Amino acid sequence: MKDIIEKIMADPIYKKNIEFGEPRYGHPEGKVKYHIADLESNLEELKKQGRIRTEEEYWKLKFMIHVHDLFKADAGKDTPTLHPRNHAFLASKYAAQFIDDTDLLNMIQYHDENYKLWKQFIETRSYDLERFQNLLSTIRNWDLFLLFIIIDGCTNGKDHSKLGWFIAEVGKYKTIRVEPSWVLPLR
Repeated sequence: MKDIIEKIMADPIYKKNIEFGEPRYGHPEGKVKYHIADLESNLEELKKQGRIRTEEEYWKLKFMIHVHDLFKADAGKDTPTLHPRNHAFLASKYAAQFIDDTDLLNMIQYHDENYKLWKQFIETRSYDLERFQNLLSTIRNWDLFLLFIIIDGCTNGKDHSKLGWFIAEVGKYKTIRVEPSWVLPLR
């Protein structure tokens, strides 16, 4: 996986797209490359804490860090998760050129679902259970996915309360080792 990440980082598309972004709600860091740097820091912190158990886990998380938001520049505004102009859809399609791991591709595709479900819950005190059940049946390695959700969600400008809530919701349906207490504090 390390060699694939190096190949991606050498790709002109990657080099161009990581320069995209202005400070905005949820992303005060602005450019995608600064978001990647924040996430790499979170990855290293979780590794230091012993939350990441294997080298394979580590490199899969690093892969997702580098591709999950890579197509913000090309995405349509507020597009649904499976829309061809959604940034996660574009990222998953791009990642499929380098890997054939369906579960990892699904994690990239659905990496913002936790936020969407939480936002619904905050506004209405309920959420789309069918959408959540679809996510539960789509993702296979829930510990890896939840580790990525923590890595991506523990940055300045994001509401960290959604992470503990989402981990607890998943824990009602799946056996997971990730716990809400793993959410990293603000830096």
